[in-house]
Amino acid sequence: MSGLELKNIQKAIRDEGLEGWLFCNFHHRDKLSDEILRIDPQVTNSRRWVYGVPAQGEPLGIVHVIEGDILKSLPGKRVSYLSGEDFFSALAPFAGKRWGVHSSENLCAISYLDQGTAVTLEKAGLTLVSAGALIQRFKGLLDEKSIESHERAVSGLYHIVEIAWERVKKSYAEKQVLHEGDIRRLMLEEMKKRGLITDHPPIVAGGVNSGNPHYDFSDAGAVFTAGDVIQFDLWAKEATEGSIYGDISWVGVYAPQASASVEKAFGDLIHAREGVLAFITQELPTGKGLTGAMTDQKTRELLSERGYGKAIKHRTGHGIDTECHGSGVNIDSVEFPDSRLLLEGSCFSLEPGIYFSDFGLRTEIDVFIRQGKPVVSGGAHPRQFNLLTC
Repeated sequence: MSGLELKNIQKAIRDEGLEGWLFCNFHHRDKLSDEILRIDPQVTNSRRWVYGVPAQGEPLGIVHVIEGDILKSLPGKRVSYLSGEDFFSALAPFAGKRWGVHSSENLCAISYLDQGTAVTLEKAGLTLVSAGALIQRFKGLLDEKSIESHERAVSGLYHIVEIAWERVKKSYAEKQVLHEGDIRRLMLEEMKKRGLITDHPPIVAGGVNSGNPHYDFSDAGAVFTAGDVIQFDLWAKEATEGSIYGDISWVGVYAPQASASVEKAFGDLIHAREGVLAFITQELPTGKGLTGAMTDQKTRELLSERGYGKAIKHRTGHGIDTECHGSGVNIDSVEFPDSRLLLEGSCFSLEPGIYFSDFGLRTEIDVFIRQGKPVVSGGAHPRQFNLLTC
């Protein structure tokens, strides 16, 4: 960890009004601690270690005597322990302070601290609070370079959607048999051409399959049939260190025109998506503090007002950074309610979806906060608002 990274960690601690950030690991169970502190996940970690970064001053690491080098690349002092009693005694300098730790009642994605260690820390006199907001400030906010990386990824994904839909239209016009897997394979090929990588193949779902938000298939997948709703969901980033994901969803119909019911549902979905974007635009300048949970609640209100309350199966969005589901604020008030703020540099998806027994619709754009305003990633793409048809 560089001196600059340490300064950034300490600034995040002070910004959140805490006295320190406590990192712990055992058998590399906490990937966030390894990532943030730049600890090699391959090095032996058969004994518990602790690394405390105070808001001001020198960090302190506690390591086992036979694994004393595991924190050797980090600044600060070291204390070695052998027994459980030694470990407990070594925690004394941390006592009486409020420490951010990787635990949260709501944010399962950051809850790596085990109950046994938490009890030991509290018995030693530490006050533990969730480091969720710290993690967002340090890892989940994008700078200008990161935004540029994100924008390139999003732009590439939109172009891939265009290419994929041209293939869909051609197959429909020429009455060719077209499988979901044909389009997914095409998307992956186009990603490779653009130097984009992904942690999972795209979602391509036709007909009733579009009603499953996390639909997947093996082999060729299903065959598209006339009138099918077709759902695309694809995410990727550049194949360079520190690159940022883009993540978009789009929807169309395997026909020259959608049915009246699909058209109406799509229009209402766009109304909700654009409504919540307007809500963010309106609320951010007030300075009252806009959370992910509040933003998700607004989306649900807009959909429920039009009768879709029971058709909502997931949150409105998630944080985006070097991971598709990143460490920043999630737009979520129900699954994992997120009370973290939309801050300068926050990047997240807005992807309201409504799902029925015969089809589903999800439209996803990415948004980042820049100069206090929400910016839609990828620019004013011409198909951000249109239902694709053949």
